[in-house]
Amino acid sequence: MTIYKIKFGPAGLGSVKDAEKTLLFLKENGLEACEIAFTYGVYINKEEAEKISKIAKDLGISLSIHAPYWINLNSEEPEKIEKSKQRIVKCLEIGTYLNAKCVVFHAGFYGKKSKKETYENIKNEILKLQEIKKKNKYTPELAPETMGKINVFGSIEEIALLVKDTKCFACIDFAHILARSNGDYKFKETLRLFENLKELHIHFSGIDYGIKGEKNHKKTSDEELHKLISNLPKNKNTVVINESPDMINDSINALKIFKKLNQ
Repeated sequence: MTIYKIKFGPAGLGSVKDAEKTLLFLKENGLEACEIAFTYGVYINKEEAEKISKIAKDLGISLSIHAPYWINLNSEEPEKIEKSKQRIVKCLEIGTYLNAKCVVFHAGFYGKKSKKETYENIKNEILKLQEIKKKNKYTPELAPETMGKINVFGSIEEIALLVKDTKCFACIDFAHILARSNGDYKFKETLRLFENLKELHIHFSGIDYGIKGEKNHKKTSDEELHKLISNLPKNKNTVVINESPDMINDSINALKIFKKLNQ
């Protein structure tokens, strides 16, 4: 009988010099996942990545990466698309040394283009990234993220179609889904769209939102964690990354609630 694992962890490792201490602290508190935030640039080199990878492996902690924020695979300017891809490729390279499962990224903006044209542009750029990944034998999966603002590419339907058309992975952010839909987590609908994924990579936190979608992340309430955990599939390995301002404590609390619900 296969036992499926659900791992919880924060969206940040912090500094390289404190990496071992941070990972030990996570493990001591039962957390078995950590997403390394390269959101403002890749700050870990090859040698550091290999050391961190070994520590994480010894502790049984799964690593992932969040790519820099300034990525737009649908830009009007070709050079911005190329720079966006370069940032993702750098994450794939360092992610290989980290033995990271995936590189999460925000794929792009609609801008002046239609949703259909935007989708085709982003799909084609991800296909190019898949070729680069294959050629260089980079190991992390490309994981475009479901997004929380209505003017940003990344609805659940768009990301699910990318998975189908490009064989990429995905980051399912239920806080973003709640904000984009103005109050509906769409758990069943979303999990059905991504049912062909063998594993799930989920982002979750409290979130403030309005008619245009996401405003900001906030501390995750027990009620919100209960809703998520109650809806997680029991037949897949799943990583749940918390992005709230109190991400470590929220992850520890999520683990407590998970254990209580699965006694």
